[in-house]
Amino acid sequence: MTVTLADVAARAQVSPATVSRVLNGNYPVAAATRERVLRAVNDLDYVLNGPASSLAAATSDLVGILVNDIADPFFGIMAGAVQSEIGGPGGRAGGERMAVVCNTGGSPERELTYLTLLQRQRAAAVVLTGGALEDPAHAAAMSAKLARLADAGTRIVLCGRPPLEDSDAAVATLTFDNRNGGRRLTEHLLTLGHRRIGYVAGPLERTTTRHRLEGHRDALAASTTGAGGNGNAGNTDQDELTVHGPYTRRSGYEATLELLRRAPDLTAIVAANDTVALGASAALRERGLRIPEDISVAGFDDLPFSVDAVPALTTVRLPLHEAGARAGRLATGAEEAPPGGVATIAAELMVRGSTAPPCR
Repeated sequence: MTVTLADVAARAQVSPATVSRVLNGNYPVAAATRERVLRAVNDLDYVLNGPASSLAAATSDLVGILVNDIADPFFGIMAGAVQSEIGGPGGRAGGERMAVVCNTGGSPERELTYLTLLQRQRAAAVVLTGGALEDPAHAAAMSAKLARLADAGTRIVLCGRPPLEDSDAAVATLTFDNRNGGRRLTEHLLTLGHRRIGYVAGPLERTTTRHRLEGHRDALAASTTGAGGNGNAGNTDQDELTVHGPYTRRSGYEATLELLRRAPDLTAIVAANDTVALGASAALRERGLRIPEDISVAGFDDLPFSVDAVPALTTVRLPLHEAGARAGRLATGAEEAPPGGVATIAAELMVRGSTAPPCR
């Protein structure tokens, strides 16, 4: 059932004219009244120009791209690739579509707010990039919001996210194989002979964090089992050898100092991503440790600067540009959704100079 302006007015206990003035911003309204109206708009999920949703051309030429941090190359590369695919003929006026990049800062509230704003603008498509927040209440709110967008004709694409659970929304999903990438990276270190491996993980509540860490620990567990319980005891207490933090250089720096305090005999450090690995490397050099002669360092994502680091960073390559470009094609209908709506994108191990057999 479509929510009308009159419904909002009744909820806010004001006249329809007052609701119109608040939404159009063309007439002064008392702050308390304005706040009450906006709260009613959000509570009822009222969409501006709601009657237009019944028209054949119910969507605009706008495509929303949600990112956690546009300054992070992980998100910037994908957002740029999406935008490169949505331009050109295909909009209702035959011209280019307009991309709007929404920087959430990792805030779940802002993520939902941007989706509401895109719904009000009747966006043609929405692309959500990066890992999802592991919170049941937020997941339910996201599923409901995306279902309403899809019902209104908006194409929904998840890029670098796991599929939605318990959702009827029509969503195309491109998910990275973070778990397998994390496992292969740690297997590489174990093959070199490392047994004391520290792990600088991302934020606890993110799917990307959990999947990469699970891959790391799966490799350690398999190695311990394969050795008959011998030779890998140094990695049995993984909580002690794991420090969580944001996906930032500063987090990598501070977490590495903490790991060295807990376990001075570490021979390798795995970082949640390449930016974190740079911070880890800086902390190690500050302590007078050489990479990889004294301690190996590995990252994740294969961001552009990784190969130019000194030494070049061993990492896991995610095809960020290719995934973003495919998401753009899915968003415009230029490419059909994958079978079952989900495609898993493989991760590739990139062995470079920052990892070597331990010498102590």
